[in-house]
Amino acid sequence: MQEIVLKGLKKDHRSNEAYKTLRTNIEFSGADNKAIVLTSCTPNEGKSTVSLALAASLAEAGKKVLFVDADLRKSILAGRHKVTGAIKGLSHFLAGQAKVGEIMYQTQEPGLVVIFAGVVPPNPAELLGQHIFESLIESARKVYDYIIIDAPPLGSVIDSAIIAKQCDAAVLVIAANTISYKFAKAVKEQLEKSECPILGVVLNKVDMKQNKYYGKYYGKYYGEYGKS
Repeated sequence: MQEIVLKGLKKDHRSNEAYKTLRTNIEFSGADNKAIVLTSCTPNEGKSTVSLALAASLAEAGKKVLFVDADLRKSILAGRHKVTGAIKGLSHFLAGQAKVGEIMYQTQEPGLVVIFAGVVPPNPAELLGQHIFESLIESARKVYDYIIIDAPPLGSVIDSAIIAKQCDAAVLVIAANTISYKFAKAVKEQLEKSECPILGVVLNKVDMKQNKYYGKYYGKYYGEYGKS
């Protein structure tokens, strides 16, 4: 297995505490929830950031975690974390152009292994719907405590619903003040059709300065936390 360093993996104190809370909720959702897919309604809601940070937080807690970037249409992982060189990813594996050992990368976080999306294929949904993707997830279940899968926005393409069929649970990431309740409800119903239980929603990109209640509460809480 190759090794790689992801830039900017560490978060600030407030973010770390938020992801620890999310991690705890995931851990207490049930031991059977090993393969978890995260999706959103639209692009730019912070889904990929939340997915990777959750995976890193689980690894920090001593879990063996496989993070799979399954956004084969518009992945940002490699570019955002300044990964250089030739990277073979999920699309290479699904197309038969690479073996599973060639697409797994050990990160600087002990216990966290990453599979990048790879090159953009002409038929993402068809590749994800093949038996080989199902076999990959089933094999990973035997090795890892958690498989965290970053899927494309379900409000844009059907890929997430296909991925969800192979998962134990799903989490919907929604950016504050971005989409309508009606649209979020429609995406939720679409996800439910995959028969993958929805654990809950992560409300992302909340402006704490504009929300006086939460800003005051969290400012007080984290101030005291930092002094202990």
